[in-house]
Amino acid sequence: MTFTTPITLSGPLRAPVQMLEDQEYGGHNSIHDDAKAQELGFRAGPIEGPTHFSLYPPLMQKIYGQAWFERGCISAHYQNMVVEGEKTKAFVEWPQKPNGPTRAWVEKEDGTAVQDASASLGDGETLLESRLKSLRPAGNLLVLEDLEVGMTGAQDEVVRMDPDQHMGNLYPFSLNQKLKVITESSPWYSDPSSSPWGRAIVPLEMVSVLGEYSNRQAGWPVKGPAVGLFADQEIRMIDGPLFVGEEYVLRREIVALSESKRTEGYWIRTRFFDSTGERQVAEMLLNHAIVKASYENYDELRAAREG
Repeated sequence: MTFTTPITLSGPLRAPVQMLEDQEYGGHNSIHDDAKAQELGFRAGPIEGPTHFSLYPPLMQKIYGQAWFERGCISAHYQNMVVEGEKTKAFVEWPQKPNGPTRAWVEKEDGTAVQDASASLGDGETLLESRLKSLRPAGNLLVLEDLEVGMTGAQDEVVRMDPDQHMGNLYPFSLNQKLKVITESSPWYSDPSSSPWGRAIVPLEMVSVLGEYSNRQAGWPVKGPAVGLFADQEIRMIDGPLFVGEEYVLRREIVALSESKRTEGYWIRTRFFDSTGERQVAEMLLNHAIVKASYENYDELRAAREG
């Protein structure tokens, strides 16, 4: 007899660590700084959203096996911020079909939603593909007025992540420093002899760091100073995993512009290629949401523009 009863896997409660309190971009502190966050109406600097991605791999490995690290996709909409001291927990529904797509999510200890997500081995419509289809047209954008869908980065960007490499002002730490506090640790992240691929792999949450490490080279004409945050993010392995110490070529494209009551957003698809630039190994879709209130005189300028 076959049951259709939904089965959900969950991990333990974890306490993620804030590592972006010293983050800088555009010559100012980011939303991860407590003072800056409070200035914008948030109670404290949030922990970076991709940090919670580390909660998923143990559950995904249980469901999909090694294939998850080679061609798995997590597609997430960030719902509520988490500050240091709060605990989080991941959930994944067991797919109705073997290796099929499914739903995943993260909650705080009290049940507050942190993110909603879809997971798959690359098949089926993802959560963010669905969200892109339903976006309402952006209004007369101000901070992002010089951006257009279809714009590409100014140049190919060459990146790598070595174990002790400082990842810059956006990510003021190294992989080894992250591994000391990562919520779900694995020897695959640091010990090549333990990895099925014979090389240490980049943790899921650090794919975001690698993908954003060189983003200033894209040359997007975004007005500032203004503070941004991640609102939606999808990471997809195509011929993965990504390896520590490996060189990759990144190419970026704006695939959508959006707007909410509090933010203007630009959606960037970043494609990861091997060092030859010929073979695509992964990609990331990221909605950079610019907080309107962080741009000086935003309401007045927007009103004048629309008037």
